[in-house]
Amino acid sequence: MALTITAECINCDVCEPVCPNQAISMGPDFYQIDPARCTECVGHYDQPQCVELCPVQCIPVHPQHIEDRASLERKYRRLTAASSPCGA
Repeated sequence: MALTITAECINCDVCEPVCPNQAISMGPDFYQIDPARCTECVGHYDQPQCVELCPVQCIPVHPQHIEDRASLERKYRRLTAASSPCGA
């Protein structure tokens, strides 16, 4: 599953720096999450860090990007391999 940030976002700047996959960026009006990079912190943490820290609870599962844990783990491995110095 990828997460999404809803319009209730208050742009508090808490979520972006804690995302281990750099999936969160500022959108036109509020922060947004790139579903291709979001692993819900699988491979990094037990819980999604953005959800844990969000003061207004505006980060639900994206209904159009439902993934099981195995899919999230594969995405994590792909992302970390792409970011490694050797590309391995």
